[in-house]
Amino acid sequence: MFDLLCLTDRTLCREPFLDRVAAIAAARPAALILREKDLPEDQYQALAAQVMALCQKAGVPCILHTFVGAARALGARAIHLPLPVLRTLSAGERAAFPALGASCHSVEEAREAVALGATYLTAGHVFATTCKAGLPGRGVEFLAQVCAAVPCPVYAIGGVGPENLPALAQAGAKGGCVRSPLMTCPDPGAYLRQWKEAAAHVL
Repeated sequence: MFDLLCLTDRTLCREPFLDRVAAIAAARPAALILREKDLPEDQYQALAAQVMALCQKAGVPCILHTFVGAARALGARAIHLPLPVLRTLSAGERAAFPALGASCHSVEEAREAVALGATYLTAGHVFATTCKAGLPGRGVEFLAQVCAAVPCPVYAIGGVGPENLPALAQAGAKGGCVRSPLMTCPDPGAYLRQWKEAAAHVL
């Protein structure tokens, strides 16, 4: 199964953020990553408690992002970290999270993240994306190199959409990550159905 990880960005939402989260969770992606790095940690923790409750109700894994202290305070079992943050954790701190993701932008970073205990990776940005305006994507060959270099699941990020799932799957990716489209589309459920229909024809 080619999976979809949903990354949040509340600044893109036209409606109340928690309403958007509930709609995404109801459509059952593989997981939702609460990526709101601009918040102070106490505000992030308060928001994360609400998002975790919505995801739990829908039966969707919720992965927290960046804020290790908030994640531990909430008893979270999954967190996604930028590699510089992952480097700062002790072995004991890493062991507190059975699902430990890391962002990587090279084969060397991917290998380092796995050595530091990452159980899955995001690799990007693969295609051109508004999140990295003006920077060309690293390409599918980059993604294939990362997938071949590590033993854990790799998720493509950056300009990913249903139309490029065949290329991502052929490169060895376990799935893809989407941020902007799911934050801005009129109907998250319809978007996810489109994604799942495309994935069903890939594998």
